[in-house]
Amino acid sequence: MQDTSSKPSMEAIASLCKRRGFIFQSSEIYGGINGFWDYGPLGAELKRNIREAWWRDMVQRRENVLGLDAAIIMHPRVWEASGHTTGFQDPMVDCKSCQKRFKADALCEEQGLKLLKTPVGYQLPEGVQCPNCGARNFTEVRAFNLMFETYVGPVKEDSARVYLRPETAQGIFVQFNNIVATGRVKIPFGIAQIGKAFRNEINPRNFTFRSREFEQMELEYFVRPGTTEHWHAYWVQERLRWYQSIGLPANSLQKYVYKPEELAHYASACADIMYDFPFGMQELEGIAARGDFDLRRHQEYSGKPMDYFDAETNERYIPHVVEPSAGVDRIALALICNAYREEWVPSAGVAGDILPAVTGQKPPDGYEIRTVLRFAPRIAPVKVAVFPLLKNKAELVNKARGVFEILQRWWPCFWDVAGAIGRRYRRQDEIGTPFCVTVDFETLEDDTVTIRNRDDMRQERIAIGQLPDKLHALLQ
Repeated sequence: MQDTSSKPSMEAIASLCKRRGFIFQSSEIYGGINGFWDYGPLGAELKRNIREAWWRDMVQRRENVLGLDAAIIMHPRVWEASGHTTGFQDPMVDCKSCQKRFKADALCEEQGLKLLKTPVGYQLPEGVQCPNCGARNFTEVRAFNLMFETYVGPVKEDSARVYLRPETAQGIFVQFNNIVATGRVKIPFGIAQIGKAFRNEINPRNFTFRSREFEQMELEYFVRPGTTEHWHAYWVQERLRWYQSIGLPANSLQKYVYKPEELAHYASACADIMYDFPFGMQELEGIAARGDFDLRRHQEYSGKPMDYFDAETNERYIPHVVEPSAGVDRIALALICNAYREEWVPSAGVAGDILPAVTGQKPPDGYEIRTVLRFAPRIAPVKVAVFPLLKNKAELVNKARGVFEILQRWWPCFWDVAGAIGRRYRRQDEIGTPFCVTVDFETLEDDTVTIRNRDDMRQERIAIGQLPDKLHALLQ
């Protein structure tokens, strides 16, 4: 049985992602641009599957959650009300010796130290060392606002300055009244959104984990004051369960509950769902109890009432909010890391078990090495691959094309005629395709095909007419 305790290196993950068309460096032919990534054919499918799984489970299968698709650029007063123009800052520091720039709190944490808070800002503790050159010669810590600025219209002047949104949540809050009026919702209810956000990170790192352009999936769940604790606990458990439903095992996930001194000033509770990446346990999603801070601030800055009339209690109040906020890109990276395996598998015609590969050693006699992505079927970018056994036999190719066109009505499918059948299986293993269907000479006689399982490599014969129902059951 496969050993899942060892972690792949990020170098191996990044190499596979480029080689197989999951993720490319943005603008690579011009030298790239740090903190920005392009998703290739398989990466685009993987992200689409993540978004659809989230939307289906968070919106479509719930009676009291509605969707929104808000603009990326909003009125600049939105960001004044939310506190982003003055409070959305990271502490930044430069090494005077090599001129490398760092996020000061992350620099300290990596060395087992803690950034010191002073009455006027922050200060590096004694002993912090530059990871690039080893020097201990830094500038003073200074605040850096993470929002990207741009201008609306033809003239670059202060009155035309706007921002690329650093989060999707504020679009939900500013449309609260319109959704209550048109959506016929009652407390408790949610408004969900998936969309791009932008943060001018000081030091993007760990492949796609910390980027300057990323995609968020956020739910603002509006509740009656006094019920926040219940709903916060509910959503923490719901979100942990969801991650397991898309293939992340419980033993790779961790819940981190914020201490009172770690909470944002408006929050009464916050918990992060963490995943054990090759570079350590890091956040996938935060679930925060935000109180009525956001709606109250937008009421103050816009002059428009943001309260809600509760017909059940016959009272009017500003609802409180619980916010599960997840990153699509981080989830995609976690799923790839979790799915990645290097295994020793029996060669063709050899009986034996699948064994975990041992780094630096050759496979035993009768075995060969394979790289495989063990995605959960609902997340796999390609669900089924279809092969004719030989590409130079027209009757096999035509029959296989017919099978391919039948299956393509329901699932993303892959057509491959190049190379030996074993090599084609390996290519599909490496991109995570759960099932391969092969049309051979026996198919021409009895209309059956071979269906091969990625995880255990077992094969079975099945009638073409039964194939859609079989795959529907397997790809749940």
